[in-house]
Amino acid sequence: MTSDLHRLSISEVSKLIKAKKVSPVELTRNSLDRIQKFNPQLNAFIAVYEEDALKQARSAEREIGRGNYRGKLHGVPIAIKDNLYFAGKVTTMGSKIHKDFVSDFDATAVVKLRESGAIFLGKTNMHEYALGATTDNPYYGTCRNPWDLSRIPGGSSGGSAAAVAAFLAYGALGSDTSGSIRVPAAACGLVGFKPTYGRVSKYGCFPEAWTLDHVGPLTRTVQDSAIMLDAISGYDSSDPTSLNVANPKLANKVSADLTGVVIGVEEEFFFEFVDHEVEKMVRATIEMLRRRGAKIKKVKIPSLKDAFWALTIIDTSETTAVHQPTMKTRAQDYGDDVRFLIECGYLPTAVDYLQALQLRRLIQKEVDHVFGEIDVLLAPTLPSKTPKVGELTSVINGKSVDTIETCMHNVGPGNLLGLPSISMPCGLLEGIPVGIEIIGAAGDEHSVLNVGRAIESLELLQEAIPANYS
Repeated sequence: MTSDLHRLSISEVSKLIKAKKVSPVELTRNSLDRIQKFNPQLNAFIAVYEEDALKQARSAEREIGRGNYRGKLHGVPIAIKDNLYFAGKVTTMGSKIHKDFVSDFDATAVVKLRESGAIFLGKTNMHEYALGATTDNPYYGTCRNPWDLSRIPGGSSGGSAAAVAAFLAYGALGSDTSGSIRVPAAACGLVGFKPTYGRVSKYGCFPEAWTLDHVGPLTRTVQDSAIMLDAISGYDSSDPTSLNVANPKLANKVSADLTGVVIGVEEEFFFEFVDHEVEKMVRATIEMLRRRGAKIKKVKIPSLKDAFWALTIIDTSETTAVHQPTMKTRAQDYGDDVRFLIECGYLPTAVDYLQALQLRRLIQKEVDHVFGEIDVLLAPTLPSKTPKVGELTSVINGKSVDTIETCMHNVGPGNLLGLPSISMPCGLLEGIPVGIEIIGAAGDEHSVLNVGRAIESLELLQEAIPANYS
């Protein structure tokens, strides 16, 4: 069984662990062996905690042997993005500036995974300070897409996505401020879930933009995403934006049944400028869902035309406020692209920022109205094909466009409005996965997961996996 253990999902392997048919130590050694073999070409990990992971695994094995099984993540090897604080270990934020930073406490999401019994394999590569969509890092190296090493894995949680897609970890945590979980999920053929703003505590996650930041899972299946979401959700008094609501515990409630489900399609923003082949695959998936019983309803959200401007103003302003003290003394220690983005945050005025906040409220009002008529919105995750490493511009239907702006376009509203949003694979294009995005009403992770499970049941990847990592 050892030869194919890495191919199992969290839900599958957890059953074997609970039944004592597989040891957490065996699983962890297998993951560590794969990291040693494949990480040099992928550069998915910044740090690997081999000794600590095996110690955790032995402890989990003893606990389970005594009948103290904590749940579906107990003994399962997981990876963590390197902007989440980890007590006693360096947390770099993908930066030269934080290369020696050691926190004396765990991020709340890490605490919750510890309590669940998960095994921590190490910290994953990321775009410096999470300020980019490529995970082309000047200090820790370029992370590469397991489906095609010449392509980006997306960003900024590219290392987490590459680790899960190449079967080095069973799941991973990422952060998402303007698409940083869902963009890598689309590029790497994974399930990437950004929950409702405040559903998962951001405490101990180095901020990019505090009103846009989210923490969430990257996994290979919808069920696994629900398992990880259940583990990390919940109120946290240390995070002033944390929602003081009950953890919905959705892992046992996910269903592919589309009876009575109304799927909204908003053409003017989400399909405004999309690669024809990507659009064809996404629309074909929507049609399959219709045949499975869903009702498809065209909707209009006119104010979405201003969403990208509002997101950009809020994101850059808040980001520059975060980095202002360091920019005064160590501006030269930022990568060129990240320093430029931070410098851009000095350009918006206070009036611009406040107008962006007002626009956010207007868009939220229109979106809330639309969600009174539908259950979810569906759209392409990425409007373009997955870019190659180093490509500053992408081509959509013969037109050259900025790669970063293109990556952010369709996923940005989910951050601006704090809505639960998931990216699912809906097929392959030139051997690279294409992602479809499911956006739900605030607090309605359940509907998002259910539609995701329905798409998953279509088996649109036809069991395809990255060829060199089977």
